[in-house]
Amino acid sequence: MPEFLQLIIQQLSTLPSLSDGAMYWGALELRWAWILLLLPLPFLLRLVLPAKNASVTIAPKLPFAAALDELPESSASTSRGMGWLFLLLWLFLLLAAARPHWLGEPQPLPQAGRDLLLAVDLSGSMQTADMGSSQQPRRRVDAVLELGGDFIARRVGDRVGLILFGTQAYLQSPLTFDRNTVRGLLSEAELGLAGDQTAIGDALGLAVKRLQDLDENRRVVVLLTDGENTAGALEPAKAAELAAVAGLKIYTIGIGADRMVQQSIFGNQVINPSRGLDEATLKEIAAATGGRYFRAKSERELSQIYSVLDELEPVEADAETIRPRRSLLHWPLLAALLATALLLIRSRRDW
Repeated sequence: MPEFLQLIIQQLSTLPSLSDGAMYWGALELRWAWILLLLPLPFLLRLVLPAKNASVTIAPKLPFAAALDELPESSASTSRGMGWLFLLLWLFLLLAAARPHWLGEPQPLPQAGRDLLLAVDLSGSMQTADMGSSQQPRRRVDAVLELGGDFIARRVGDRVGLILFGTQAYLQSPLTFDRNTVRGLLSEAELGLAGDQTAIGDALGLAVKRLQDLDENRRVVVLLTDGENTAGALEPAKAAELAAVAGLKIYTIGIGADRMVQQSIFGNQVINPSRGLDEATLKEIAAATGGRYFRAKSERELSQIYSVLDELEPVEADAETIRPRRSLLHWPLLAALLATALLLIRSRRDW
């Protein structure tokens, strides 16, 4: 008996050390490995409990030992065989109780990066076609929606949300890792959906409300507009102040060309289609929150601004990994059931 216990201890010592109560052997994991310490329990009880002819019955305390005592004494080999079956049954039950799992190959898990809200102006002036070339003019809103979708697609690991604003501001999509859904909602946005005026302050106030209780130093707002604040209850300066107190960083982008050739009955005229753009306020908002102001006079410049934002607010490069677990509990239970069936068969044959 001591040699048997010594062998068990020696085998257990070859396994890796326990980690939070779990034992690992290659891809095999035993979540409750300490249960294996109960393996010699039947032999220890066999030593300390009374013998068969004692007045105290041990069957209720140790059914395995009682069954061993009732084996026919005429067959020593049968007794040994039954003993080994009982030992295997006990081992399989302990293995099942230890919660065995098979660990799969490590799978990348996106790491939570920034909480980024994209606030897009859908006021009536966004239909101005000055973002393309003179041969192929393009509306501001079309360039913003397309390039904004590409920007969202690159934000791997970030939680992205969408605010659409005009006369009023709406949360079109809460923060989510599902960038494809947010990109789809942005592409489906229509002019006039939120009204024809421009509520910059309300849009920023809504962003502060959605981000103020989240992880600090990871909250970013990107505001795109082509006008000045003409609606809403909250002034942009006050919204910027609230954002600064909450620790939000706001990047503002002014949309629209600074000159445009327009045909009229008097011939071609050069006009400024962005005369309503309040660049001073956008610069103040960005400066108050530690962000930056950008001016996008063309589709190419807007694309370059998004690239700069990718550098200023880079996505998380190091992703965490997870190893999927597959339970192996059914295998030791099946083996225990098989050992029980063999015990019953041998017992009936011996009786």
